[in-house]
Amino acid sequence: MKKKISPQTSLVHSDYTPPAGFSALPSSIHHASTVLFPTIAAMRARNWKEKSGYTYGLHGTPTTFTLEARLAEIEGGRHCRLTPSGLAAISLVNFALLKTGDDVLLPENVYGPSKELSGWLQSDFGITARFYDPLIGAGIADLIQPDTRLIWTEAPGSVSMEVADLPAICKAAHAAGVTVALDNTWSAGLALRAFDLGIDIVMQALTKYQSGGSDILMGAVITRDDALNHKLELAHMRLGMGVGMDDVYLVLRSLPSMRLRFDAHDAAARKVAAWLTTRKEIGKVLHPAFPDCPGHAIWQRDFTGAGGLFSVIFDGRYTEAQIDRFVESLALFKIGFSWGGAHSLCVPYRMQTMRSAWSDPGHLVRFNIGLEDPDDLIADIEQALAGLEP
Repeated sequence: MKKKISPQTSLVHSDYTPPAGFSALPSSIHHASTVLFPTIAAMRARNWKEKSGYTYGLHGTPTTFTLEARLAEIEGGRHCRLTPSGLAAISLVNFALLKTGDDVLLPENVYGPSKELSGWLQSDFGITARFYDPLIGAGIADLIQPDTRLIWTEAPGSVSMEVADLPAICKAAHAAGVTVALDNTWSAGLALRAFDLGIDIVMQALTKYQSGGSDILMGAVITRDDALNHKLELAHMRLGMGVGMDDVYLVLRSLPSMRLRFDAHDAAARKVAAWLTTRKEIGKVLHPAFPDCPGHAIWQRDFTGAGGLFSVIFDGRYTEAQIDRFVESLALFKIGFSWGGAHSLCVPYRMQTMRSAWSDPGHLVRFNIGLEDPDDLIADIEQALAGLEP
């Protein structure tokens, strides 16, 4: 333009370009809804399916591409897509792979909102959802039907803590041409090499250890398979799933310390769990690293760590009101869902409403062990246990 632009227009348009050559340790934050193209030809040649360029903010910027690449590396995968939450990641897998008339199998100890979603798939989309014993192993072959397209796994279950035999399930599924997806949030991708065991798709709730601050909602879907990735990409685009760049940056900032934090959670949780095994008020400690936990031998074979999440079953003589009073009497443990953050959490569950075959008379309480001194956490539990007795 020959005409000098007005001060107002200069607020919108500027010729300034920062000098090249800047380098720093943190990843850059690239906010964008609109992505600019240098020419019409470049705009018409755009391809949102490949990460060799940029088309629109919803399909990614250098910030999201960087996090996706790093998460794929952690899991040993090749492709990754970010979603607004862990549940959104589960939804993405379901809608990418299932259609009316298909069948999906889920473990009975599956993440609660995933079970709710399966009910919606049945009632509104004509997709059959059936549940199996998480310890079924190779026996799952007997449940696979000609219309079965997807098997969900969770190892361990995030409340009841049974550890599934993933290689056995994958072998049976693949023999029938069925895809296997794993919710790998419990191990953060650090303590379980899911793809090496035969898993086809891994989903993660980045809300947990990856962010570590109890302040981010985000999920990820990861695969090694190009054809599966294509289906996931199409569903990701059609569902319009996007994430905020500031949140992506916060996860990127937390990744370098994730292993240190995970190991610290693990060590503290084992100490607290071991102490709980000595208490007369506790009937069972459900920690996959402990021999009494269902599937412990599988955990020993397939896992290298345990993180900070485990459950206990109180002695059957205690009422629900007493257990609720115990949880409310804790000072350092807060009442709340999730895990992987610095603060310890505690939640009671009504297992009879969650599991059709649950028969233990004791009430289950789940602990997330944070980054406090485990001796302080033990002292807190001890004082709360003292209030159980009349």
